[in-house]
Amino acid sequence: MLVFNSEMHVTTLLFILLELMMLAVQFYHYRLAPHDKPRLWYLILLGLLIFYNITGGLFPDPDIPFSLSLQNTVAYGAGFLIAAYFPYYFYKSFNLRYLRFQALYGTTVFLLGPYFVFFVLIYSFNENLDFAINYGLIIPFIYSLYLLWAILDAIKREFKVKKEADGISGKMEILSVYFAVFPWVCLSVFAYFNISQWIEVLVTNAGFILVTALSLKRSIDRDRIQYERQLNHRDIQISNFSKKCTDYQLSVREQEIARLVCQGLTYKEMGRILFISKKTVDAHIRKIFQKTSSRNKIELVRLLGLTSAWQEAIGFENHLKYNP
Repeated sequence: MLVFNSEMHVTTLLFILLELMMLAVQFYHYRLAPHDKPRLWYLILLGLLIFYNITGGLFPDPDIPFSLSLQNTVAYGAGFLIAAYFPYYFYKSFNLRYLRFQALYGTTVFLLGPYFVFFVLIYSFNENLDFAINYGLIIPFIYSLYLLWAILDAIKREFKVKKEADGISGKMEILSVYFAVFPWVCLSVFAYFNISQWIEVLVTNAGFILVTALSLKRSIDRDRIQYERQLNHRDIQISNFSKKCTDYQLSVREQEIARLVCQGLTYKEMGRILFISKKTVDAHIRKIFQKTSSRNKIELVRLLGLTSAWQEAIGFENHLKYNP
């Protein structure tokens, strides 16, 4: 069933809407953590897939104010572009060093090269799409089969080097993404036999759903590992803090106040939390300074070593200077 009086099938539209929502969510998370490069490579992959689905779904359509030859060139170009990006995605996202040549040069020569020759140059002159399909897809199809072997070989060689570090779960993850790429080899076959749009979209996007799920899993795993590291770092800091407080013979109340000082609280806030007056807080802090030989709160924090990332992010020393 077609939608919007266009050539786009309803299946294609549903995938596009789903992928646009995923793009918005992933972009939001990437803005929060721009250092997360695997998410960036995934965002590019997602953007290319959306472009492929839109152009493949709408083109060619005589009602669109562009020549049919240009529409066909763009539609096939989207397919070639995303097929060429897959090796680069593996190379960058999974650190497959042995795939470097194929990711940077092989796809350019054997995928984008034939597309440019047959679907851009020759097709623009003779406007014979059958000729471009019959001859322009031969090299890309053969190379795509070789590329599947090259990616699998790169995975095997990489895991021989990092076998102990990554373990079985990491290997299963990357192999799952590898099998998700398989449907894209069928693009040449679909184009050659002029397979129905909804079948083509369903087959090629089915693998992408797996890639999406695995990408989310990787993000969750990375966040969990980072959170566990932060907890471990915090526990070490608290342990060191307690030991130093004991070494300086701070009382229980003084340890409580010292901890609140390290958290950047003001005298008034400390008094409200501990149900004591600001004057009493000041007296305890003077005793703490005396026992630790600290001249101010900045020295005390450095001495006891109980700091956190958020304190550093807001300029903790300046915070202490202007909040006595």
